[in-house]
Amino acid sequence: MPRAYVGLGANLGNRAETLEHAVALLAAAEGVDVLAVSELRETDPVGVVDQPRFLNGAVAVDTTLSARGLLNALLAIERSLGRVRVERWGPRTVDLDLLLYGDEIVDEPGLRVPHPRLHERRFALEPLAELDPELEITGRGPVSELLAALH
Repeated sequence: MPRAYVGLGANLGNRAETLEHAVALLAAAEGVDVLAVSELRETDPVGVVDQPRFLNGAVAVDTTLSARGLLNALLAIERSLGRVRVERWGPRTVDLDLLLYGDEIVDEPGLRVPHPRLHERRFALEPLAELDPELEITGRGPVSELLAALH
């Protein structure tokens, strides 16, 4: 079973409650076993900076789903929690990003794994390092080194 990592984010509504609900829905999804959830942390927005601060974290899962199947499950969870895609990098009730899917590299329309900007984003790397300090991002290196390079 591949080990996958999912980024969690929200900056509208009751962020912590929404993210907890998202993790519960993910745990209830067919073919997904939630192994660990990082602490949630307040972060500044990236891209569109004139918006509320985010609450971010990550989840480690084992899954029998394909990368595309897991992405589809994440998108369904987002929709069930009221996510409406209006503005790229804009405010959102919930954001679930497939960051890593085993050591696979996937480059398909609408699906790129590892997440293409993962190595540049402290708000994603910190929770990954918390979940697995030895984690390697295929094609980029250890999370700990990528995080150190951002200092």
